[in-house]
Amino acid sequence: MKKSSLALLVGAVLVIGGGVWYLMPHGEAPAAGGKMNGGPQGPTTVSIIAPKRQDVPVVLQANGTVTPVSTVDLHPQTTATIAKVHIKEGQFVKSGELMFTLDDRSERANVDKAQAQVERDRAALADYERQYKRAQELLEQKFIAQNAVDTLKSQVDSARALLNADIAAARSASVDASYTAIRAPMTGRVGAINVYQGSLVQMSTLLTSVTQLDPITVAFTLPETALAGLMAAQREGAVPVQVKLDNATLAVNGKLSFIDNTVDPVAGVIRVKAQFDNKDTSLWPGQYVNTQLISHVIKDATVIPQNAIISNTRGTFVYAVDKDQSAKVVNIKRLHAFGESAAVTGLNGDEQVIVDGKQNLRPGGKVRIATADGSKQKG
Repeated sequence: MKKSSLALLVGAVLVIGGGVWYLMPHGEAPAAGGKMNGGPQGPTTVSIIAPKRQDVPVVLQANGTVTPVSTVDLHPQTTATIAKVHIKEGQFVKSGELMFTLDDRSERANVDKAQAQVERDRAALADYERQYKRAQELLEQKFIAQNAVDTLKSQVDSARALLNADIAAARSASVDASYTAIRAPMTGRVGAINVYQGSLVQMSTLLTSVTQLDPITVAFTLPETALAGLMAAQREGAVPVQVKLDNATLAVNGKLSFIDNTVDPVAGVIRVKAQFDNKDTSLWPGQYVNTQLISHVIKDATVIPQNAIISNTRGTFVYAVDKDQSAKVVNIKRLHAFGESAAVTGLNGDEQVIVDGKQNLRPGGKVRIATADGSKQKG
């Protein structure tokens, strides 16, 4: 009885052991150190790119405002009544073109009066000169005394001075009369007209304004860090500037015309202006535009994709593949970013810069380089 019980017990143990062996995965080796799944992490798959060498133009962009080269507000220089308005609102006028005529009857009368005074004084001077000449002849013949000649000489000088004064007064009257004809001070476009024929105007009355539209300028600001490059470029020649309107695809080309003499210490910017030919009046005063200019060119710059650059509290750097197929940190400085690329310093140019997969890297971590067809090279 005891032997049969022992046999049954041994058979049960064998059956249970065989089932456990059957359920375990066959051929799985334990991990190093005796851990099934706790082994060291394998290489990280990354893609790399070689830095490029090229000249990089430093393009600066800013929002600007179209400003006229000059705008003149027209005021009368005398009190009078508008006799005639010769122009219309929005009209283009040429320099010297007649715009307003004021009632000039009083001024013309003053001019005639001054001219008459000049003629009278000129006749009086001529009479004194004849008397003086005759007196000199009589003095030579001992018929009159010297003091009589001196008296006539004094009268001649006084008459000549009076004539000169009246000539100046006549010239002044002519100037006053010229104020009754108001002409365009420059070539430009007429603004709103605030008076009409018959309006009484004074020196404080605004008649209209004339704005020069060709050429025209665009004012904008640039960061003070661009000042050195701008000054160097301007010394070498004209600095080209482009502007684009919000609703236009074509750019208008001009050149840098002004750099302010001070930097705004609060905003850290410098005011600049660019001048443009505007014969087709595509640029209008007060308009907002997008400006773009090349301040200078970085010669033979090292260029890498921007998505390879990492910036954090430790600085700006990239990961590169070291000789032992590990990731090493290379500190860089970003000089200028353009599109998807950036010009940097800190690279020799022969590095294998890691672009994709860097988010999973740590300094010294092993890497496996992905080939162009998506396969992996051995780490």
